[in-house]
Amino acid sequence: WENFGEYAFLTKLRSEQLRDIGASLTPLAAFLLLQGIETLPQRMDAHVANTHRVANWLRDDPRVAWVNWAGLDDHPHHERAARYVPAGPGAVFSFGVVGGRDAGRTFIESLELCSHLANIGDVRTLVIHPASTTHQQLSDEQLGAAGVPADLIRLSVGLEDPEDICWDLDQALDAAVGAAGRR
Repeated sequence: WENFGEYAFLTKLRSEQLRDIGASLTPLAAFLLLQGIETLPQRMDAHVANTHRVANWLRDDPRVAWVNWAGLDDHPHHERAARYVPAGPGAVFSFGVVGGRDAGRTFIESLELCSHLANIGDVRTLVIHPASTTHQQLSDEQLGAAGVPADLIRLSVGLEDPEDICWDLDQALDAAVGAAGRR
């Protein structure tokens, strides 16, 4: 205030905020953000369609202990999801690999197409096994108490061909659980 008077706040914004965090987007960043927003409905349709295919495929696989996605007709909240999100309940869901923590770790390490990342909502299929990554310091009992079973795999389904996603999940399940019971 002593140096800049009534322009003190403006000077602070220009000299600190704009310089340090960039209060405006670059032209390319603005273009990409706008393009992402404008194409979101079409991309979400594809994400949800792929998720429906992948979740149904996993539900029918004996190497998978359970699948938790409200888009499946046997999910306890399926009717509620159909009512509130009629286009589909998103592209993120979880499932359990038969064999627990060790099988989950092997499953993640065996993926070839899907990316092992903690993010969600990418155009690529992203997958994580919390028991061997973000929650690895917890025992199986602590994981269960936190609502994160040791066999839990979180999947954010991308825009790849669903047959390619299922192929990758299939070969990783083979590595983690074995080919026994494979369709």
